[in-house]
Amino acid sequence: MIASSRVAAVLLAAGRSIRFGQTDKLAYKLNEMPLGLHAAKTLLSISFAAHLAVVSENSVDYAGIGFSVVRNYTPSSGLSHSIRIGIAAARKHHVDAILIALADMPFVTAAHIGRLLAAYQDQSSIVGSMARHACPPALFGRNWFDALEGLTGDHGAGALLKGAVLIPSDDGTLADIDMVDDLAALGIPGH
Repeated sequence: MIASSRVAAVLLAAGRSIRFGQTDKLAYKLNEMPLGLHAAKTLLSISFAAHLAVVSENSVDYAGIGFSVVRNYTPSSGLSHSIRIGIAAARKHHVDAILIALADMPFVTAAHIGRLLAAYQDQSSIVGSMARHACPPALFGRNWFDALEGLTGDHGAGALLKGAVLIPSDDGTLADIDMVDDLAALGIPGH
């Protein structure tokens, strides 16, 4: 187990959201709040050493709710670029682990994140989430920071999760919203 005060939370919110259509996905209203703020507020409910949001040009105000904002000026460089930016910012807080979460996963709960923290063993730990497959949010011990900063392309840290301890949750909790149809598939009224 690791105390949240020894972990930096990195919220990735710089994606281009091409599959969502013309609308800014993270600003899209879900239960009267921007979709991108749901995961953010869950992270803020936990006393992490730092709350960092990696953003590009979206209209969601992460700084206004308490996040330190880190800019990704080239989101077309892929998800790995956002991860590298987030890890570099998190290292400045001298933490033992980093939690990587996605802003387009609005149903992740604090209880699920608590289970990730509880499964952490030491600085060589990787603890991921498991719905139909390994996915974020994921917790990486300090020994993985260099590997995270060495990622390239648009695949994120998926390859690293192959060796992770996986914490199961139902598909709804770990739903990743890529298209408007994803909301309808979850039975969310009005979508």
